[in-house]
Amino acid sequence: MQYLEFKINCKEDFREILIAELSEVGFDSFLETDHGIDAYIEEGLFSRDLYQDVIDQYQEAASIVVEEGVMEKVNWNEEWEKHYDPIAVGDEVYVRASFHAPKPEIKHEILINPKMSFGTGHHATTFLMLSHQLTVDHQGKRVIDIGAGTGILAIMAHKLGAGEVEAFDIDDWCVDNGNENFDLNGMQNVRMGLGTVREVAPQGTFDIVLANINKNVLLDELEIYASLVKSGGNLLLSGFYTHDIVDIQEKADSVGFKFLSQKDKDNWAALIFEKL
Repeated sequence: MQYLEFKINCKEDFREILIAELSEVGFDSFLETDHGIDAYIEEGLFSRDLYQDVIDQYQEAASIVVEEGVMEKVNWNEEWEKHYDPIAVGDEVYVRASFHAPKPEIKHEILINPKMSFGTGHHATTFLMLSHQLTVDHQGKRVIDIGAGTGILAIMAHKLGAGEVEAFDIDDWCVDNGNENFDLNGMQNVRMGLGTVREVAPQGTFDIVLANINKNVLLDELEIYASLVKSGGNLLLSGFYTHDIVDIQEKADSVGFKFLSQKDKDNWAALIFEKL
């Protein structure tokens, strides 16, 4: 599998925005560096026009300079070991890779073999979702993680005592990595599904639905989420900017949800709703 490599020098404030935008046009792996980000995409999935649209949008504001290259084979574990740092969510959650020392004094430890930027805890939206999960009772609850990525939110649900956990993603790489991470965290009975929420068609209703995707997908699928959440259950959403909250909340209200709380970080937002 041949990957194209883009070493992007940019202002620090634009790293997460560029990761989010590039992930929307097919890039599936990222490394944060001292000067910006390194972004990777399979050669067969690369669209020069879509990529250039993203770069042109932020070129001036982010002072972007790009060096392009090709990587025949990528050992993501080796690359991540060079760059990946553990993440702490307060003093309750510690997200680490297998090459980091454990911290037994922290209540919830999540092991991740990091192969993508989204879903490792480094991205603000994942951090916010984990923070929100700590405020919601998961004990014995039925939980589903939509667009699960590395599976970190499903793992958090398991750590918080969920009785049943389901998860799926549209990317087969995420499915493989998610199942690997489930195994690392004692969740051998949970296997990640492949597909969109319409394709997977989850059965029954859930006490908690988690969806950290992006604004357009969330708006398109919110009506389906409404059919999946039990009355009195919770919907946790992220993957959008703070200026998108109005649109998300308006759509959620229209399909039977009540807004409960909001967290934001670095201009990203995460919301909790209750199903009426």
